[in-house]
Order: sequence, then structure tokens, then C-alpha cells
Amino acid sequence: MCGLRIRGATRADLPILTEIYNHYVINTAITFDLEPYTVERRTAWFEQFGSGGRYRLLVAEDDTGVLGYAGTTRFRPKAAYETTVETTIYCAPGASGKGIGKTRSPSRVRT
Repeated sequence: MCGLRIRGATRADLPILTEIYNHYVINTAITFDLEPYTVERRTAWFEQFGSGGRYRLLVAEDDTGVLGYAGTTRFRPKAAYETTVETTIYCAPGASGKGIGKTRSPSRVRT
């Protein structure tokens, strides 16, 4: 995918990340949420991520804007799972099926 950039998410991304997530809340069953989120309600979710380390939130974008995001969160609260993360990837409507979710470019990730 030409022009695709991967970078660390910023608070300024929260409205578009919420909009992308809400698309799946409203149109699918994959989130298991029944009501769309407000940006304010999504803030606690956003704050669990760091700019480095195990739990990160990355944004995929091109010249048209944000195409999707991926985050890693704690898998389970038990000590044996401490080094295990759960990865979640969401693409903006119209951006799925274009290989964004499988893009690997850690050397280009900016925080």
C-alpha cells in the first residue's frame, strides 16, 4: 500500500479512533458492545496505552487520513500471562481488505 505510514496514536486521534470503533459497534457484532461510545467514554481506554513498551496503540494513515489502528493490551490479569498481549486491529470503513492490518513496519513507527 503506497504512502501508508504507521505511527503512535496521539490524543488528537481519539475522535477518529472512536468513530472507527463505533462503526463496528453499530454495524457488526464483533465488539460485543451494544451502544456506541462517546470520545469522553473512550478516554480511559486510550489512556491505558504508552508511547513504548508492551501496551501500545498505533495508527495507520495515508494522505487521506487515518485508515485504521492497532493496539496491544493485557491478555489476562494472572501473573503467568504477564508477557502475553492481546492485539486488536480495526480498519476504517472502506479501508478493510487492503492489507493495512498485516502491515509490518516497526522501524517506521514514530511515537
